[in-house]
Amino acid sequence: MTGTPGALLRAMRPPQWSKNVFVLAALVFAAGDRRIGQEMTGERVLAVLAAFAAFSLASSAVYLLNDVLDVEKDRAHPEKKKRPIASGELTPRAALTAAGVLFVVGLVLAATLGGGRAGVAVLAGYGALNVAYGLALKRVVLVDAFCIASGFLLRLAAGGVAAGAEVSRWAFLCTLFLALFLALNKRRAELALVGEDGARTRPSLQEYSVPFLDQMVSVLAACTIVAYTMYTVDPDTAAKFGASSQLFWSVPCVAFGLGRYMVLVQSGRGGENPSRILLGGDAWFLANTLLWGALIARAIFHA
Repeated sequence: MTGTPGALLRAMRPPQWSKNVFVLAALVFAAGDRRIGQEMTGERVLAVLAAFAAFSLASSAVYLLNDVLDVEKDRAHPEKKKRPIASGELTPRAALTAAGVLFVVGLVLAATLGGGRAGVAVLAGYGALNVAYGLALKRVVLVDAFCIASGFLLRLAAGGVAAGAEVSRWAFLCTLFLALFLALNKRRAELALVGEDGARTRPSLQEYSVPFLDQMVSVLAACTIVAYTMYTVDPDTAAKFGASSQLFWSVPCVAFGLGRYMVLVQSGRGGENPSRILLGGDAWFLANTLLWGALIARAIFHA
């Protein structure tokens, strides 16, 4: 028995597709761009949605590949041992076959609807990065976190390519710092969960320590707030959304959200699974996210 469709679907981790919202970010800001907003046709919207779908399929392929590579380590982890491949519900052969099919379908989707050759190049780069990560880079302290952050930068770039919109350098920097913030918070949560046995489940954990991670997370939170603030007041942002744009009013929400996330991680109420928090695992975090979204919508569409 190779595994049930339900086991395969769980191994694909659909909740993690929420990370691909970074692909959609370009669509939101391009729609508010006074210089190209009139050209935001249904075709461009479809292209960005196709890029989102392509990255969702590709990310599921990556999860399947990583779970096959890490099957023995996952079986030594208190939570990951329940995953379909580690628990024996899904065979490695079936997982690898599904991963190949998913990634090829993602490439076809990117080529036909999600940005053409440029979209394919970004998605292929994402795949190559994650293969290197799975085979070697995840074992290197800090390099593992930067690989994860690079994946988010590629998501943002894919959305820009599909929408035909230029993504601000401040937006790239903010995304980089935020992704590193999330990745290192996840390492901290894992280290707190598995303790001295961390090296058995993730080799790079033996190079990390809770004090070091707390310092890095604090620095990255500050960098994220500064980069986001600079984006909201940047002259290029004003040129895109109009001089009366009030994006800067959303800065306190970003500061609160980062702080709240740190509280949840350091109190042991989240962090190892960021998507759980991002999808409403904490009422205060969710309310803040909704307020941030409302402020962004008002600033962009009612400037």
